[in-house]
Amino acid sequence: MGAFQWPWEYSFPPFFTVQVHAKSKEQQLATWKELVLNYQKHERQALLNIAEDTPLFVNQEIARKLPPEARLWVMEELAKTGHAATTDKRKQQWEVYWHTLDEWSTILYDWAAASGTTNTVCTLYELVSGDNTVGEEFYGLDEGVLRKALKILEARGKCELIAFDDNEGVKFF
Repeated sequence: MGAFQWPWEYSFPPFFTVQVHAKSKEQQLATWKELVLNYQKHERQALLNIAEDTPLFVNQEIARKLPPEARLWVMEELAKTGHAATTDKRKQQWEVYWHTLDEWSTILYDWAAASGTTNTVCTLYELVSGDNTVGEEFYGLDEGVLRKALKILEARGKCELIAFDDNEGVKFF
């Protein structure tokens, strides 16, 4: 994994101030949403605490940071499209989905069908860390996000989540 490629706007000081002009604000929001998704995907991190001054929200080279209310605005807008969900009442901790949960469920099921793993049990660990999934987009995926995507498939009758010993698994149909 190489260094993250920041968009040009990240080096533009006004990018870190919510714009008042409607068109500018709309473009700014679109760029921030894309940046959050691309950054989290690059870092392979599903969890994001918007109260923390991470490089995502703070550009030290230009001494600018996105204010807390703007961070919340971006995350709430991502939530409207199924790309984020808050995990606490204060809306500080978020799960970020660079693929929506529905998209993740499709990716997982397509892999199971293509790899011949239907009607066999795989542990959740095998899915996100196993030798057979290296190189797959869901390799290294947060297990909480994985579980949510699998629950969508389970509701559609395409898999069954199984608990055994101190482990969890899934059987795709």
